[in-house]
Amino acid sequence: MLPRLLLAAVAPLALVACQTAPTNDVERVETKRDLQYPTYARGTVVSEAENFFGQSSAELAELLADIFEDEGQPQAYIAGEEIGGAVGVGVTYGRGQLYRPGQPPLPIYWRGPSLGFDLGADASKVFTLVYDLGPTANLFQRFPGGEGAAYFIGGIGAEALTDGTTTIVPIRTGIGARTGVNIGYMHFSNKRSWIPL
Repeated sequence: MLPRLLLAAVAPLALVACQTAPTNDVERVETKRDLQYPTYARGTVVSEAENFFGQSSAELAELLADIFEDEGQPQAYIAGEEIGGAVGVGVTYGRGQLYRPGQPPLPIYWRGPSLGFDLGADASKVFTLVYDLGPTANLFQRFPGGEGAAYFIGGIGAEALTDGTTTIVPIRTGIGARTGVNIGYMHFSNKRSWIPL
């Protein structure tokens, strides 16, 4: 009875947050796609992803090939880990390092709510490719789910999320027992926060 009451109380709030939350926390600095923000070559990304996940697999290589064919070369990538759980209404928290060519790694955090037919908990390693970013500050905002392409090969999955300009593609493989589908967003920040919205 208590889980049903909790779900009934929280679900409307999560839905409103997903629908009405502004997509930008900072004023976006517009840039052209030029050499001011260099990109990573496919071979470099494949090598880094294999080192990060601790395995070299045909599934990972094929997944990355599909993403590169659709999106091209990323301006950055994030290597990190996340935990999450849901009973209809879910929440995810993550942390990692943002890598850009020729720059030192930058600590980064993300979080976000979800709503849908979703149940369970999970812990995952996440390797995220970042496209058309421009200045790093453009990453510190919300990226809504359900608008980009999805990639699934073997036990590895990825989904492209976009704000209309910048696109992120989180690649996940991990452990857990979370099933279902949901909608939500990922909110990136340079500071940790336990508030999921």
